[in-house]
Formats: sequence, C-alpha cells, structure tokens
Amino acid sequence: MSDRYIPVSCQLHSEYELAIMHAQQLQLIWQGPTGELITDILKPYDLITREGSEFLLSQSANGEDKKIRLDKIIEAHPVS
Repeated sequence: MSDRYIPVSCQLHSEYELAIMHAQQLQLIWQGPTGELITDILKPYDLITREGSEFLLSQSANGEDKKIRLDKIIEAHPVS
C-alpha cells in the first residue's frame, strides 16, 4: 500500500486557512503514523508544503507542536 499524498479540496484548505486567521481552535481526528486514530483540540497556526505534501502546523493545549498531513485528517470541527 502506498502512502502517497492525496491533495485535499480547495474548500477544506480554505477552512483551515480561516481557522488560522481567526485563531480558531479545532477538534481534529486524524490517522497517526502507525494507523491509530488520534483526537485532540488544537490551535492551528500555519499551513506548509514539504516534499509534495501539505501539513497543518498546530499547537495543543499543553503547548506541544503538531505537524499533521492534511490528507490524514478525518474530521475537523471548530471549538466554540
């Protein structure tokens, strides 16, 4: 099985950009490196592209930085 990056929709990319611009926390569910599902509330602060893949840079409540590949995000919901 290939782990090739699958681009996300422009609409989804824009939603992440808006969350960054408005300092909106997101509850994310994503697939971790070994296939496990991870859920956390994060504050996204940037989107980057590296080696043909796009990543969401974010920070957890305890200050831990997270770099999540966009196509590994299963769900993203704004936190009120």
